Amino acid sequence: MSTFQSFFIGGYECADHINRSGERVNLLKETEHDIRVRDDYRDLLTIGIKTVREGICWSAVETAPYLFDFTEVRNRIQAADKQGIQIIWDLCHFGYPDGIYPTHPHFHLRFIALCEAFALFHKSATTQQLFVVPINEISFLSWHSGDVRGTVPFAVNSGWDIKYHLCKAAILGISMLKNIDPDCRIVMVEPLIKIHPGYETNLEHIDNLNGHQFQAMDIIGGRMCPELGGKEEYLDILGFNYYWNSQWDHGIGSLDWPEETVPRRTGIADLLEMAYMRYGKPLFLSETGHFGIGRAPWMDEVTTECIKALDKGIPLLGACIYPVLDRPDWDDLTTYHDCGIWDLDENKERVPHTPVITSILEGNVLLLDTLAHPLAYVAYASVKNATCTNKPSLMHTLTGF
Repeated sequence: MSTFQSFFIGGYECADHINRSGERVNLLKETEHDIRVRDDYRDLLTIGIKTVREGICWSAVETAPYLFDFTEVRNRIQAADKQGIQIIWDLCHFGYPDGIYPTHPHFHLRFIALCEAFALFHKSATTQQLFVVPINEISFLSWHSGDVRGTVPFAVNSGWDIKYHLCKAAILGISMLKNIDPDCRIVMVEPLIKIHPGYETNLEHIDNLNGHQFQAMDIIGGRMCPELGGKEEYLDILGFNYYWNSQWDHGIGSLDWPEETVPRRTGIADLLEMAYMRYGKPLFLSETGHFGIGRAPWMDEVTTECIKALDKGIPLLGACIYPVLDRPDWDDLTTYHDCGIWDLDENKERVPHTPVITSILEGNVLLLDTLAHPLAYVAYASVKNATCTNKPSLMHTLTGF
């Protein structure tokens, strides 16, 4: 039995942070997914997607310190249960309640309380197994809030400090989640990137920079900063977010996509293999997508790379297409990115982007053929309870080399 109900997963934008203008952003409400969830799920089922990533919007559900109201979340759970949709829940997707931030002395206490309240609520609201992302993209959030003043605390030169405290909160929160619901699945989500040398001649420095993308997972897994209490078992399912600008020349800028001259990009399958060889855990593309007319070609490339990864024997559980619905810019809510499976018109009505939908449907067929291959099926269907400490040995078992 596979871990997720469909290989392709639908990701709904659920950021609820304070933007550079000091305004609270709640993209769940901006896209009206909160009030159109039943129709949105029905649309997904028509293209074969039966698993979604959602966020609870911490700033909305904690109505006062340590007081929680999950009424809106319950509505989405009920819609999912009725239509057979599986949910992966983000507890913190970039936003915190007013008045706290990762280095605040009460931050970890508030996050533990959130984990406790949500785990108890989830057990009472549904029989679905709980899949939970404690804190989404710690590496990105640390940089965005601690180095470039993108959100609270609007800091510079503080990325490591933010990362350390976010990991501390995540570790304590995971402990609480597992205490209340031992069968819950912990999902880590971090960016997957590749920094190329550019004009830099010190390749050891470039290798060190590339290693930073794994710091949060290493801390939560107890491989770094052991004083925080991380454990290898907390690295249960590993999600990696990958976009067109996830590869760049150091000090220069993003590599072109599509590449019009000599190809320089490392393939997604090879990047996933790098992550798998590091951790030996089941993984998935937790976010990927593009914008404008590039949406369908990007989806075609992602499907091809997923098939390559499965053929390598990598236990790739799926790929989350993000976002399902077009979204506004964080810092200008009047500007949309043309990046969804469905665009939104002036009344927030869903307008299907036919080329990317066609690509998804065709991808489903290709993936079915791949998953029917015995080797790929082993990689996909038998990793639900996989734990691996001897990574090269398991890779040899799956691939024969």
